[in-house]
Amino acid sequence: MTDADLDLSYTALCEALAAVGPQRSELMLSMVCVALMARSGEAAPVLELIARTRQRLQDERVGD
Repeated sequence: MTDADLDLSYTALCEALAAVGPQRSELMLSMVCVALMARSGEAAPVLELIARTRQRLQDERVGD
């Protein structure tokens, strides 16, 4: 994915989250994640990304 594609996709996601509102944004993110996971050929890269993201967020919390 090019930087332009990434920017376009991120912008579309932000606009969609704003459209569904804060009450449903978590559900929307979950649905998008599950759909993207289903497109992955195997679980290993998905599990690695989940673990890295979780660790990053936990590390940032410690700095709060």
